[in-house]
Amino acid sequence: MKTAIRGRGPWELAFERLRRDRAGLAASGAIAVIILIAILAPLFAQAAGHPPNAQYRETGLSPSGIPVGPSGVFLFGTDGLGRDVLVRVAYGARISLLVAVLSSALAVGVGALVGIAAGWFGGFVDVMLSRLMDVVLSLPFLVFALALVAVVGPSLTISIVVIAFFSWASVGRIIRGQTLSLRENEYVGAARLLGASNARIMFVEILPNVTATLIVYATLLIPSAIAFEATLSFLGLGVVPPTPSWGNMLADSVAYYKVAWWFVVFPGAALLGTTLAFNILGDSVRDAFDPRHDQTFGGRE
Repeated sequence: MKTAIRGRGPWELAFERLRRDRAGLAASGAIAVIILIAILAPLFAQAAGHPPNAQYRETGLSPSGIPVGPSGVFLFGTDGLGRDVLVRVAYGARISLLVAVLSSALAVGVGALVGIAAGWFGGFVDVMLSRLMDVVLSLPFLVFALALVAVVGPSLTISIVVIAFFSWASVGRIIRGQTLSLRENEYVGAARLLGASNARIMFVEILPNVTATLIVYATLLIPSAIAFEATLSFLGLGVVPPTPSWGNMLADSVAYYKVAWWFVVFPGAALLGTTLAFNILGDSVRDAFDPRHDQTFGGRE
């Protein structure tokens, strides 16, 4: 009896490659744990009995005003105001993930829209949108952020807008190039002959064929967004204290790094581990959708 041969689509093949990538699976597991910690942050605070912004100056600080180290009461020690570092790291994960996901989604959405429009319409539209992307890519990130915060003040919304603004142009340039190639395919020409509108061709014929690229870029933008948010908060341009974020926790720890190593290590380790996990997952997703890239560099176990 002959065995039937079943064809597999590109999405199924990509998920199969991703399932066999041990580094990608490990990174996915780490990200799942980080997301779980962020979701359960209130339970951490309830179990410890320490709200994120509560100051314990009698038990959380030494007689000389130095933060106390890790103990049974404060598992990750305390900060300069006697607040529980463990609880604040857990709540900081919420801010980092929220900013990263929203800003990356906004950047990918705007980049896809601009890139497809530039590649499809061509001519004057392409020239204007391409020059706009070049201008955005040439702007200095920190100078622009400082100017914007000076006008409207620091906030979570400003962090999301600034990060998305400096991220969408790189996505737009890639999608524009793919659209220029896809517009020459036969199925696009057939849609034109059938009288399909520009909007239908752009969003029904072209967009599904660049979705894989958008997913790859989204996973690679998230760690950059987390690092951007931490940078803004470290400089006082992001989330406003006392709301905990890894960036402002690291900024507060600068004055205590010689006497309170835990104040620096735990927020820094959370930031490093999260960005590393997302970077590894992004590389795995890219290799899953584009195996030629993986073969070029000799593959990865």
